[in-house]
Parts: sequence; structure tokens; C-alpha cells
Amino acid sequence: MEKEPTKTPEPPEKTPPPRRFGTSTKWLLLVLVMVFAFLYFGGDSIKRSPISYGMFRRELAADNITAAEVQGAKVYGKFKKPPVDPRGKKDKQGKLPTLREEFVTVLPPYPLVDHELDEVLRKKLGIEYAAKEPTDNTGMLLVVYLLVTVGLFAAVWFMFRRARDQFMGGGLLAGFSKSPAKRYETGDTRITFDDVAGLEGVKHELEEVVEFLKDPEKFQRLGGRVPKGVLLMGPPGTGKTLLGRAVAGEAEVPFFSISGSEFIQMFVGVGAGRVRDMFSNAKENAPSILFIDEIDAVGRCRGAGLGGGHDEREQTLNQILSEMDGFTQNESVIVVAATNRPDILDPALLRPGRFDRHITVDRPNRKGRLGIFKVHCRDVPLDDSVDLERLAAGTVGLTGADIRNLVNEAALWATRQGKDAVDMHDFEHARDKGLMGAKREEVLSDKEKTMTAAHESGHALLAWLVPGADRVHKVSIIPRGRALGATQLLPEEDRLNISESELHTRLLFLLGGRAAEKLVFDEFSAGAEDDLKRATQLARRMVTHWGMSERLGPVAFRAEEDHPFLGKEMAGPREFSEHFARVIDEEMVRILRKAADEAEQLLGENRDTLDTLSAALEKEENLDEQQIEDLIGPSAKKL
Repeated sequence: MEKEPTKTPEPPEKTPPPRRFGTSTKWLLLVLVMVFAFLYFGGDSIKRSPISYGMFRRELAADNITAAEVQGAKVYGKFKKPPVDPRGKKDKQGKLPTLREEFVTVLPPYPLVDHELDEVLRKKLGIEYAAKEPTDNTGMLLVVYLLVTVGLFAAVWFMFRRARDQFMGGGLLAGFSKSPAKRYETGDTRITFDDVAGLEGVKHELEEVVEFLKDPEKFQRLGGRVPKGVLLMGPPGTGKTLLGRAVAGEAEVPFFSISGSEFIQMFVGVGAGRVRDMFSNAKENAPSILFIDEIDAVGRCRGAGLGGGHDEREQTLNQILSEMDGFTQNESVIVVAATNRPDILDPALLRPGRFDRHITVDRPNRKGRLGIFKVHCRDVPLDDSVDLERLAAGTVGLTGADIRNLVNEAALWATRQGKDAVDMHDFEHARDKGLMGAKREEVLSDKEKTMTAAHESGHALLAWLVPGADRVHKVSIIPRGRALGATQLLPEEDRLNISESELHTRLLFLLGGRAAEKLVFDEFSAGAEDDLKRATQLARRMVTHWGMSERLGPVAFRAEEDHPFLGKEMAGPREFSEHFARVIDEEMVRILRKAADEAEQLLGENRDTLDTLSAALEKEENLDEQQIEDLIGPSAKKL
């Protein structure tokens, strides 16, 4: 039977040594002592009552002064019996306070002084009367001023010296260049790969990294090397940071987390020092994982001119490049970074040997959205009417963060309504709020309401009549966000590509509201501003990006977009002539006019249906797919 190992008694805690004053603190104390001494000893240590010269002559005539001494223009003396202060404040009994026994008064200018004053003082005071030359404190003042100046200079010098030594591990700002990376500690809210849904391929890549850290011999058996760096790229809200936390929850190794913006400081060299300290800590705790969130804050392309040339950021990036691929090969530290702007990262950062593996974290598909709904609804009581399959199908294009917010909004709305469970109506409300915005307090006038109903009915009817359009989910004329009304379309499946005919159908839908206004009211309104903007952008991309113009042919007329710090098309020079720019505009207008004419023709052929739908929408303010079908019959998709 094995014996329990004896526990070594822990040494008693040592009391920390008393803190001692630094050199700069001592100099400051010395200066304060000298100032205090000067103020205390440089002035009159005896408390005297200042009196007027007239009062002095009256008390002298009354024989109430026992001693007097003239120093320059002042007379210092002593009363036999302190008189009442005529300028004092009365107490509660209405009495005036008395003066001190010692007094001082100022003599008038020489021509005004009574020449008999000296004789009166000698007769009345006798030997108690004297005259002295005023004390000259000039030398002492010079010495004190010199000492104070030297003391302050010495204190400031020592303070700057200590601040200069901050990077050596001490000083006034000790720890300023230390890495702010936080070490992940597994707690009650541990996040694992089970909490990440819809990203199976990404999780497989990261599981390989975690598995290598646990069992490196398995991969080294055939000469393989694990990637030194893994870069997660994707739109905001797709779960890149969540994947980093899941790696921390799965890995049984130290996990250090930091944001790219935490490296950048106002002092040049601090960021590079923090990078060195961070990698030093990671190597000391190897094998380990470093997670850098928003690496584009420090990893932007160097020497780009606009926005570039920042010495602190470039030195920090250079230090990261050196640490990730220096002369010492270290496979026990893996760097995982996340960014939603991979186009602006420095090419030296993206090359193999630093970030060997680039993983795209894209928006989830229908199956992924269903998994995300299940993850976020685990702690939410759901009503039997909730259909997660239907919710996943109706949230095309939403990211994991969007779905999480939708579930939270539905739970909050159900709580405000006093429900015990979240039902489908709560999810519909949350989706409408997320896609169209919260309801506005404005009330439309009768004319505005009629025109808005006709506008939205034009959108809905064209999507209802034209084959190939997305399914109409809901039509509303309740003001939400910045829109007076909205028509929601829900695609039946996820699309990765789109044809020219489908783009033309989308243009018909966008221009349907404007066509309905022209048909019903014989005029246009400003409500079609956003529709025209979106239609114009779509038509321009059809012509310049996708070659959908027979007149121009298979040519891409794109502006230069390789600008790391602007990232906009307007930033680059145009790569085509003025002639082609004019032709592009003409083709774009032709496509839009063709779509507008076709929209007006279709609505004109179905004018009765448009009026029926518009009147019902004006009355109900909200119409869903089933209500529209009851009014005007099944859509073209069901025929």
C-alpha cells in the first residue's frame, strides 16, 4: 500500500519590506521644508494687532502705551491695557473684541509726521523708547530662492530619469511596455466547439491545431509540421472571435488573447516591446496558443502613403514578422489571428511560414443557421408554434451574431408581453425589427398613406407575378427605421451565383414602386430614392463587372481597388477612356429604362389587382403571404 506523500510545510509569508522614499521624493520634501522655514522664520513671529496712526496717538496721549520701537516707517509697541478694536465685529452680547497686547502701526509720510512725536515718546516712555534700522533680509531671501530652485530642478531631473528607465523594468511607468495579453482561464462559462454551429469545415481545421498541441508526435511521424499561424477571415459577426474562445476551451495548453489595437501606443517602440514580451511569455509556457483579434489594426500594408508611414505601427508589425518567422524555429507556439479586412494586410504577414493557413469564415448556410438557432435557443423556453426550420430558411444572409441578436430580441419582446414562452409571433417581431428597424411614432397623412400603399403594392405585385422572383413574405406601410413602408422577400434557397434574368427580375421589383406611383397618381414621389439607388448600383455592376452588355462585350471596366487604407473604388485611377465611360452610362440607362417600361406595362395589365392589393394594404397596414394569396390568388411560383 502506497503511503501518501508528506506535504512540505509552506514557508511563512514574508512581510514586505517597508517602502522607502525615492530620491525625487526626498528632494521634494526638502524643498517643502525650506519653503515652510522661510515663511515661518522670515516673517514676524510675534502676533501683533495692526492699528491706525491716529489710534496710536490717542493711546499715547492717554498714557496707555508702555513701550515703543521705531523701525523705518513702522512703530512696534505694547499696550498697558489692550483697548477695544473699533473695527472688529460685535459678539452676541453686542460687545467689541479687544486688541492684542502687542501692536504695530505705520507712520505717515515724513512731511506729515508730527515733529513733536519723538519728544513725546521720550517723555512718556523714557528708556522704553528706541529706534532701530530695518532688518535687511536680502541675503537670506537669495539663499532660500537659490535652494528652492536647485531643489525643484533636482526633483524634476530624478523624475525624468526614472521615467526614462521604464523600459528596463522599473521607473515611474513600470510595466508600460509589458504585454497586455490576457491568459485564458477555464471557468464556469467555458466555450467549446459544441457552442459553435454552422462552421464545420473551420472547426475541423482548428481541431487539427488543438490535436497537434496535445499529440505532436502523431503529425511529426511522417515529417509533417503544424501551421505556425492560422488566419481567420470573414465578414463581421460570423464567429471568428468565438472560434478563438472555443480553441481556448478545447486546448489544454495556455491560451493568450490580445487585440491588435492594444499594441499601438503614442510612444514609438512600445508596441514592439509588447510583442517581444507577449511572445516571450508564450514561449515560456509552450506549447501555447496566441490569439490576436482584429490584426488589421497593426498588420496593415507598409509604405502605402495614405494612412501609412506610422513608425510605431510599422515597427510593431516588423517585430511580429520577426517573432513569427525568425532565425529560431519554434513550433510550440501557434498564432491564431482574426480579421474582416484581409485585403489590407501586409503581404509579408500572409506568406507561408507566418500565416500558413488562411481560413474563410463566411455567412452560414441554411443548415448552419438551423444549428445556430438551436445553440442560442437552448436556454430559451420555446412555444410549440416555433419552427426553427422556417426561421432558418427565412434568415438568408444573417450571420451568427445577427441570429443571436434576433433570438435575444424575441425573448425580450415575449417578456415584455408577459408570456411564459417565446412563440413564432415574437420571432417575427424581432425579425421585422432587425430587418426594417423599430416602429416610428410618425403618423402618415391620408395622402401619404395612400401613396405609400400603392408604392409597396407595386413592389409586391411584381414579385408576385414575375416567375423567378423571391417569395413575398410580408408587406407593410408602418413607418420603420428610415422607410415609410417595406416589402420583405425571402429566398427559398441559398444562392452563390445569380443569372442575368434573375438580375433583371430584381430590377423589375426595385422599380415596381415607382411604376405604381406613375400609374395611379401620374406623378413620382421622393419615396423611391433608395430603390433608384440600389437599382442604379445593380445596373452599373451588370455592365462594368459582369459583362452583361452586348454593346460593350466581355470586358470588365473596374477601377483600381488595391488601396490598403482607403479600400474604395473612387480611390483608384480609372482604367478606361472617356468614350467607354459614356458608353457605360448609356448602357446602364438603357437597362434601367427597359426594366422601368416593363414594370409599368405589367402593372398596367394588372391594374385591378394592384388597386385591390393597395386598398387592402391601406386598410390593414400589414399583409402577409397568406393574406395576399387570399386577395389576388396564388403567385407565379405556385402556378
